[in-house]
Amino acid sequence: MSPVEMETFTAELAHGIRLVCRRAGPAGAPVLVMLHGFPEAAFAWDDVAARLAPRWRVVAPNLRGYAGSSTPKDVEAYRAKHLVQDVAELLRQLGAPVAALVAHDWGGAVAWNLAVQQPELIERLVIVNSPHPATFLRELKHNPAQQAASAYMNFLCRPDAEQLLAADDYARLWPFFERMGAAAEGGWLDEAMRERYREVWRQGLTGPLNYYRASPLRPPTDRDAAATRVELRPEQVTVRVPTLVLWGEADTALPPALLDGLEDYVPRLTVRRRPHATHWILHEEPQWVAEQIEAFLDGRL
Repeated sequence: MSPVEMETFTAELAHGIRLVCRRAGPAGAPVLVMLHGFPEAAFAWDDVAARLAPRWRVVAPNLRGYAGSSTPKDVEAYRAKHLVQDVAELLRQLGAPVAALVAHDWGGAVAWNLAVQQPELIERLVIVNSPHPATFLRELKHNPAQQAASAYMNFLCRPDAEQLLAADDYARLWPFFERMGAAAEGGWLDEAMRERYREVWRQGLTGPLNYYRASPLRPPTDRDAAATRVELRPEQVTVRVPTLVLWGEADTALPPALLDGLEDYVPRLTVRRRPHATHWILHEEPQWVAEQIEAFLDGRL
């Protein structure tokens, strides 16, 4: 594969938020916008973007709170409505409707909501290992295995989480990757990649952690009802744009049970599973991810 240069630019949005973005691909080509998750940043999409850039204009923002983008102080500023507004304004600036909104992890949480609320901004939706809010809520309420798998979310809400995660060269952050084999011999988490992540984390962890603090979709505890107090009506969660979901089934935080019943909320749904891939499939199998996106955009899926 020929190397593709990723250009960095800053998008100044109409409502005063600044997003630092990466982009590649020919100007004037159909636009793909890619949203990252936790504890990542836009660079996590580089290997996928490089494979798509010959045909599409790929734009990946650092979301609110991450690596040079606007980082409001209040937890309230990280509620879903504000995150959706950021992406909606970026899409408009890029000439919506864009060909596809592509999203992983927390980026997917934003993308699911945007696809429900403002479907006119996107032609297609691609989700990579990010649970639909309705199936995630169901599993958090009723499945002890999902509650246990998501227990880390409550740790990330602690007021001292930033200090705990940053200590000893981020000793509590690396296991998010390592427990899924990322640091195995020949794995993707080599020292160069670790340094890319350190560069992001050194710019602050409070913004990324505020995503968890602002959301009720986490396991209940003795002190916090969390997900058990949430109710979602069908009109709040039904996605009507054509949607591709890619899922690494070895994801220990987000098991494949989250796909069960998804067609009830996404009538124009295509699902592709990768049995041995984990939550970090963007790093593990960028070629496969890019091939699936390309086939979906071409109407071959």
